[in-house]
Amino acid sequence: MRSRIVTLTVLAAVLAIGLFGLPLGIAVARYYLNDERAELERTAEATALAVAAELIRNQQPLLPPPTESDARLALYSQAGRLENGDGPAAADETVIAAQRGDLTTGTFRDELVVAVPVSDGGTVTGVVRAASSYREVYLRTGLTWLAMAGLAVLAVTVAWLMAHGMARRLTRPLDDLSRAAQQLGDGDFTVRPGRTGVPEIDSVASAMETTAQRLGEILAREREFSANASHQLRTPLAGLRLQLEAALDSRDADPVAAIHTSIDAADRLERTIDDLLLLARSRRSTSAPADLDELLTEVREGWTGLLAAKGRELHVSAPGDIRPDASAAAVRQVLAVLLDNATTHGEGTVTVAVRDAGDALAIDVSDEYPGIAPGSDPFTHSQQSGGHGIGLALARNLAEAEGGRLWLRKPAPPTFTLLLQVADG
Repeated sequence: MRSRIVTLTVLAAVLAIGLFGLPLGIAVARYYLNDERAELERTAEATALAVAAELIRNQQPLLPPPTESDARLALYSQAGRLENGDGPAAADETVIAAQRGDLTTGTFRDELVVAVPVSDGGTVTGVVRAASSYREVYLRTGLTWLAMAGLAVLAVTVAWLMAHGMARRLTRPLDDLSRAAQQLGDGDFTVRPGRTGVPEIDSVASAMETTAQRLGEILAREREFSANASHQLRTPLAGLRLQLEAALDSRDADPVAAIHTSIDAADRLERTIDDLLLLARSRRSTSAPADLDELLTEVREGWTGLLAAKGRELHVSAPGDIRPDASAAAVRQVLAVLLDNATTHGEGTVTVAVRDAGDALAIDVSDEYPGIAPGSDPFTHSQQSGGHGIGLALARNLAEAEGGRLWLRKPAPPTFTLLLQVADG
């Protein structure tokens, strides 16, 4: 692109100089020719006045030498004979034409000729001839054309230098945009093209920056969804596997009950996937407030068997009809994370207690683990062990997105509290 910009700029400069210079060069040549002819006319007329009196008295006039001209002067008689000066012996066509009484210009060999008649009462008594070589005109014209050519070369050189500067100024940001686009194609969504001050290029850079930011957000959302999905689906899948293995071990048990139980577990898996997809699209749900009794029933059905397989119990309590101002998908996933954390890292009975906290609703999830080390943050500490921090971080983000809070209220026994606003009515 840089070479094309330079080439087009130089061609435009050459074309402009040619369109302007060629007519100017022709005009200069004509000017010098007309100037030389005018100079010959002045010299010839001055000489004709000087010799007129002597010529009329039939005296032999002497041609005065020209003072400011290199013209060659000659005096011819009425019969066309050379009387004095530097000229051809016989009158040429220009002299013959001047014998009719008019000033005449013409050429003779390589000379420019001007002939002025000398008159006496309307009768031509002689002709003054002034001539100069065309070489003088050619020399002056050639020198002027050479100067014009030098100026043209200078102008083209300046245009070439300016074109190079302009090409660098234009192509450098385009090269930066090309590198940024390549980085974007390689998966680097942090590219931020700089601004150049050229509105068109800056517009492209801004669009690329916006695209990179959006692609980065989409990729981050996809990665977050993958991490959340793998974490949130692990426990339901483990429960389904335990139920199926228990049904295989109990050969005398009714397989229909195991099938129904497995179908219920599969339904919970499907609901978990739907929740994660919904939450991945929008952190703040616009759905109706969650039905807490229904959520707690799902907790009993989904987690009692898992805890029982480990010889542990689940206690769930709720004070009457209270509806949190939060989506069912978000509350369900937060409780799933907390229960999974208690099942995987805790001990003893797991308790889910719902209580009235004034203008808010509090849900406490605790177990009988001796306690978390003082000063440690389970949300950040567990991120380094087994990936469980992914779930706790997800739960905290979901709670905050619903306008609530999630924190470790007591380290011993560990009690996590989810605080949500109460729905109106």
